[in-house]
Amino acid sequence: MEKIIEENKQGESIVLEQNAENKRKLYIESYGCQMNFSDSEIVASILAKEGFNTTQQLEEADLVLVNTCSIRDKAEQTVRKRLEKFNAVKRINPNMKVGVLGCMAERLKSKFLEEEKIVDMVVGPDAYKDLPNLIQEIDEGRNAVNVILSKEETYGDVAPVRLNSNGVSAFVSITRGCDNMCTFCVVPFTRGRERSRDPQSILEEVNDLVNRGFKEITLLGQNVDSYLWYGGGLKKDFVKATDMQKATAVNFAALLALVAEAHPKLRIRFSTSNPQDMTLDVIETMAKYENICKYIHLPVQSGSNRILKEMNRLHTREEYFELIDNIKKIIPECAISQDMIAGFPTETEEDHQDTLSLMEYVKYDFGFMFAYSERPGTLAERKMEDDVPEAVKKRRLTEIINLQQKHALYRTQEHLGKTEEVLIEGTSRKSDEHWMGRNTQNTVIVFPKENYKVGEFVNVKVNDCTAATLIGEAVGYSKNN
Repeated sequence: MEKIIEENKQGESIVLEQNAENKRKLYIESYGCQMNFSDSEIVASILAKEGFNTTQQLEEADLVLVNTCSIRDKAEQTVRKRLEKFNAVKRINPNMKVGVLGCMAERLKSKFLEEEKIVDMVVGPDAYKDLPNLIQEIDEGRNAVNVILSKEETYGDVAPVRLNSNGVSAFVSITRGCDNMCTFCVVPFTRGRERSRDPQSILEEVNDLVNRGFKEITLLGQNVDSYLWYGGGLKKDFVKATDMQKATAVNFAALLALVAEAHPKLRIRFSTSNPQDMTLDVIETMAKYENICKYIHLPVQSGSNRILKEMNRLHTREEYFELIDNIKKIIPECAISQDMIAGFPTETEEDHQDTLSLMEYVKYDFGFMFAYSERPGTLAERKMEDDVPEAVKKRRLTEIINLQQKHALYRTQEHLGKTEEVLIEGTSRKSDEHWMGRNTQNTVIVFPKENYKVGEFVNVKVNDCTAATLIGEAVGYSKNN
């Protein structure tokens, strides 16, 4: 639930540069969070070396893969409908093979393969390097499965193919897995224990992106603040590290500084942060480097201490406020966004009011808000009754969304009259005559195209706004162009 799920990207299929020597066709769709889309890039890179070119024509595919998400029930239902569609096509093209990747694969392997018999291959998020062997198995008429969760795999040695990229911004994975056992979340069960990637391999990937013209990267992880490299191994085993390993360890603040110093004109973002793990040195590093964007996605989930404890969030309302105060003191212009769950088991009206009052205190720039839905396999599903009536959940969620919209407008209005640097990402969705880009706070700005181009840094004067978008006019190139 802490992962940002961009609704307009769900089900995107991939098309890559074609290799004339590759004779087989791969169709791959992705669902869920940014981490899944990043993983699809790794899969495409591995399969390109196995003779596969991507296609957006489902009917001509030799191999169809769907990269799945278990965070929300809606995502699972969507994937099931897609699998039904794939199997209908398979009746016309019996040589076509269908595989499920990612989080649902790990959770529903026996259901997909044995009970429902709707796929040929099931591959968990740590098993993508085994794809060549698994494909050989299905080519020979056998079902194939590998959902073993690894303690070491970070895919640091696989250069991802950039999928559906605007050529301006890219994701760089820095951690895999999660050690936080939030009771509502399936991620620790589907993605395994937390491990970090070698900073050198991260820097090499960033260098490659800069050389290829990318202007912005997002360092990506289930919980980026937990990043800790001490030569390899699980985060939880750091206590057993040698004195030398501890002395030379790289934490998230140090990694941010490494990347920021290597490329002073490259915009750097990161996602997702966890309140319990975000330390002052991260905030101070953000303040120190101009090219680290002043935006933090800081999920809270609830404003009630009692519910936070039921969720096993390991931070209190008061600790969260202290963190917000520190961010605002050190980086006054920093934008903050939230994840919020309405109607978690046992939530009372008083708990809900605590959430609304927390929102009033922070006044978030953006929000990702959901009604609680029970996820199979989570601690909440096993030990708690989903006892808040749907009508109550819906009403509370509506109140949260309405308050967020009010605060979002308050935050966008703060930009009126200011001139802000914007990285042009593409044409505005509403007008072919306008560019859209984002400022350092991650707020979308639209402005007339004139002679500017995608990938350029432009100073834009903000003249008007809605709750979600700033509207302005370019006044010239920025110094980073």
